[in-house]
Amino acid sequence: MTKPLILASQSPFRRALMENAGLTFKAIAAEIDERAIEVELERLSPTPSETALHLAEAKARAVGATNPGCLVIGSDQTLSLGGRVFHKPADLEDAREHLAALSGKTHALNSGVVIVADGEVKWRHVSTARLTMRPLTEAFIDRHLARVGDKVLRSVGAYQMEGEGIQLFEGIDGDYFTIIGLPMLPLLAQLRAMGAIDA
Repeated sequence: MTKPLILASQSPFRRALMENAGLTFKAIAAEIDERAIEVELERLSPTPSETALHLAEAKARAVGATNPGCLVIGSDQTLSLGGRVFHKPADLEDAREHLAALSGKTHALNSGVVIVADGEVKWRHVSTARLTMRPLTEAFIDRHLARVGDKVLRSVGAYQMEGEGIQLFEGIDGDYFTIIGLPMLPLLAQLRAMGAIDA
């Protein structure tokens, strides 16, 4: 008998990716303090990819601790530009600063995914996409934020590629699932390898 699947996330976007793939699972939000974990990690000077994996594992472990006998999928995403790692904007002014900093440049989205079962990490993976934002004027950024509103506060880059955020870009190198925050192709391959889904 296969172990039940749990997605350790409250993200409607990640949940939709798994639902659209036909997976049967429960979604349970992980109760962790991401910023506190990131502050602790800073002492180790991790790469943005390592940070994404650490956070994904923390989510999976937190949910797995109260759900024995399940395969728990944790995922997280970091956005990096040069040496700077971006976090979700605190407010619209913060979002404005994010977009101005990313304007005309290529940044990386690092999406980590970890599977934990009964306290043990069974698999970990990170995929990276590189996105080039077109040059944006201050006036356009203001108009864009006025249209999309608080939705931009839900994502690390202050944009949602699945919505009007697509208008901010001129080039993308990477797959859609990595950009949304859950690398589905490697995840599905691993779940098949583990016998957790039909192969």
